[in-house]
Amino acid sequence: MKTVRQPRHHAGVSKRLAPEPGLYLVATPIGNARDITLRALDLLAAVDIVACEDTRTTGRLLGLHGISATLTAYHDHNAARVRPALLERLKAGQAVALVSDAGTPLISDPGYRLVVEARAAGITVTTAPGPSAPLAALTVSGLPTDRFFFAGFLPSKRAARRRALETLSAIDGALLLFESARRLASSLTDMADVLGPREAAVVRELTKLHEEVRRATLDVLAAQYGNAGAPKGEIVIVVAPPGADADRLDDGVVDELLRAALATDTLRDAAARVALATGLPRRRLYNRALELAGEDP
Repeated sequence: MKTVRQPRHHAGVSKRLAPEPGLYLVATPIGNARDITLRALDLLAAVDIVACEDTRTTGRLLGLHGISATLTAYHDHNAARVRPALLERLKAGQAVALVSDAGTPLISDPGYRLVVEARAAGITVTTAPGPSAPLAALTVSGLPTDRFFFAGFLPSKRAARRRALETLSAIDGALLLFESARRLASSLTDMADVLGPREAAVVRELTKLHEEVRRATLDVLAAQYGNAGAPKGEIVIVVAPPGADADRLDDGVVDELLRAALATDTLRDAAARVALATGLPRRRLYNRALELAGEDP
């Protein structure tokens, strides 16, 4: 196991006793380097070794905060080889911190097997919580936050991606997904086809200089990014739950929309138009349109 050993010191961080032996899952900033907790800084300065995806990335972060530590690379490509050595350190009574390049470890990042094997060996596993890109995106999206499901990255191939979306379509909560800039437009198109015209937000470059939240229905977002081309930066997509607009629209507003549509459209087309605008179920709107037109549904 290759390690990068540096002199141990840290400026501007409170002096603490050495942490208890165990594995510490330490969240790191997703963009702005100051988005890190005081406890995380204390731990990273005091543990025996920091396991990280990229020693250069973590080294730069620690350097910004005046911390030097012993670093070792731990990522998907070397985990099977490095994990036993980390477990030996833990069994010997050392304190080991696990970090990802950005955000909370294990959330679409390495570490799950290390946690499972550490717990199986009776080793204490604890967390120093902090930044998480999916949760940050959800909170700024303006979409319902009471229930949500994080699905990580969708499959890259279209057929598999659409099958995955089918399984997600009935979840009664907001969907949180990662996506690459290159596949963003095609993924949004598949989401619009499978999930319907739900409200959604494309959240890009969180906490960075060019942070952006673009909010519209999935079909509109697909068209926008299809025309503009791939954006830059890291992306989280937040999709509203099915029928999310139902809680924001009272019956009077829905009736007004239906009456306006019925002035020019057939029953079926009026229901379809209002369903597209609100995200409400088309069958429910069709039955209400029948009532408004004086017919028995």
